[in-house]
Formats: sequence, structure tokens, C-alpha cells
Amino acid sequence: MIGSRIQQARKALGWSLATLAERAGGIVTRQALCKYENDQAVPGSDVLLALGRALEVPVESFFRPARAEVTLSGLACRKRATLGKRRLDTICAQAKGRVERCLELEGLFPEDRFPKFRGLTAAAARVEQLQDVELLAVRLRQEWNLGLDAVESMTELLEDCGVKVITWKGVEDDLDGFACWANGTIPVVVVKAGVPGDRQRSNLAHELGHLVMRPAAGVDAEKAAKRFSGAFLVPEETVYRELGRHRHVLELSELLLLKRKYGMSAQQWIFRAKNLGIISEACAAGWFRLFRSRGWHRAEPGDTLPEEKSERLHRLALQAVAEDFASPARAAELADIPLDELRSQVSA
Repeated sequence: MIGSRIQQARKALGWSLATLAERAGGIVTRQALCKYENDQAVPGSDVLLALGRALEVPVESFFRPARAEVTLSGLACRKRATLGKRRLDTICAQAKGRVERCLELEGLFPEDRFPKFRGLTAAAARVEQLQDVELLAVRLRQEWNLGLDAVESMTELLEDCGVKVITWKGVEDDLDGFACWANGTIPVVVVKAGVPGDRQRSNLAHELGHLVMRPAAGVDAEKAAKRFSGAFLVPEETVYRELGRHRHVLELSELLLLKRKYGMSAQQWIFRAKNLGIISEACAAGWFRLFRSRGWHRAEPGDTLPEEKSERLHRLALQAVAEDFASPARAAELADIPLDELRSQVSA
């Protein structure tokens, strides 16, 4: 147990064994660390304290109970060739740690306190061709009682429906996000922080598509997830209601207003209009040429939509302290918020 926790904290920082040995002040060798991580030896208290300081984690985290231990599987990852294995391992280790803390915090509450994920039946989730994604997205909205209007917060929606949403701070553009399963049954969506709200929402919906769809052989899973993203954010009938069924011209100002209303980028609105036959392929191609020539494919004109922030763990930490399920220090650690901040929000 201790060994796997040390390894996870190290990988979350992207460090090698040699780097950790150096950062720990020379109190431990690379060879000893290797033995600790493989449970071939147990570090003493002085070594654990040094490792905690180096890794910037509380020593107690090395003893996290087995009930919160997580294995990630079924990774559906959109990455570019420039993303190395070590960097991906780092992101996965960070996600794993976040999910573990989330499950441990949830474990302080009564067992039936939180919703279980509800996807679709195998038959309803089957995608034989890309057009099937449109109906699938509507079915999931029906399952979650959403109707056809705009989703106010994709982050809160997914969390309310039992999906663990994890963000990480990355500066590179090599990875937008991925979907996977924790312990085989708990859906997890990981997306990069620090991006415009419309891109973030598109990424969240894209990864949700990977979780709920079952593409048939011959169906490109990434193309299906991209189609699902737009279909879930703005269903087919809603697009027709806003744009009509056939258009010769779209106005940029119109697209930007729709972007603000539905939280979906102007470029994704153009894709939706093309996919649903509202505008021609030539019309869409002209728009995309314009966006690229002016750099709008990276930063769209108009106001930038704010990034969504998850406050769920913060709320649970406050509840855990209020109900005396956990001490302020323990709740703050699990929710990854400053202890002083949590204490200032708890009634005396």
C-alpha cells in the first residue's frame, strides 16, 4: 500500500526515481525507492517525512485505506504524437489520486447518498453509422430528464449523474481529455483546465460520448464522439428550431449569439449545420477557411465564455465537517482545498 502511494505521488509530478531521491535531500537512494515502490521494503518514519515534504503531500496520504484505492481502465484518449508516455502517466496518476480522494470523501457519507451512473442499454448505445449518434444523444438526454434546451453547466450535470470530472493544469496542447472507468464501474472524464468554456464543454461532451456509445466495427469512435458532443450540447430539433431547416447564409453575429446561449462554439454550430444538411459542404468549407485565415480556429471572435469550475468536493467537505463525519484537516485534504479556507467557512 505505502509503495503504491509513493509511486503515484511521484508519477503525478512526472518525476523519475532519481529525481525524487535528489529532492528528498539524499536521505534515500534511487535503489531504495525502487524497493519501497515494489513493496520489497518499508521506509522508516524519517524517510516518509522526507518523501512527504519532497512530494508536497501529507504523510497520512501514504496510508490511504484500500477501500479508496482505484484502478483506471478502458482509457479512450485523444492525444497527439508529441505527448510522451511519461506525460500521459503523470496525468493518469493525478486523475487516479483525485478519484481516490473523491471516493474516500464520499465514503464518509451514508451509502445511498450519491447517485449511480445511468447510461443506456447496450441496444440503445449501439452506433452502426454516424447518423445514429443523433438519436442516441437525445435518448441520453431523456434518460437524464434534460429536455432539449441548453445545459447550464456540463460539469455539474455530469457530476450529478455519477460521473467523476477531473481537471488538470496543462500548458501543452497535446491532450484535450480522456474518458475511462475507475474500478471498472465508475465513469471518469478528465479534461484540461484553463481553456475557454465552450471548448471545455465540447471536451466534456466528447468524453461522455466515449463512455456511453458502443460503436460497431467500422465506425470511427473519435468521429462518433465528435458528433455526439454537438448532438448532446444542442440536439437536432433544437438546431432546426434555431437555424431553420435550410440556409444559404449564416451570419457570424448570429453564431456568436447562439454560442452565448448554448455554450457551444461557433465552429461547432457550423459543423452541426453541415452535418444536419442545413448548409452545404461548400458553405461550411468557406466558413472554416475564414476561421483559419484569421486565427479564429484557436481563439474565436467575441467574448470568451468562462471556464466551468467544479465545486462538488468543496461542498462535500463542508458537509462532512458540519455533520462531524471528518475533521476540518481531513476534509480539506480530501477536497484539496486550503485548511484555513475551509475553517473560515465552517460555523464555530
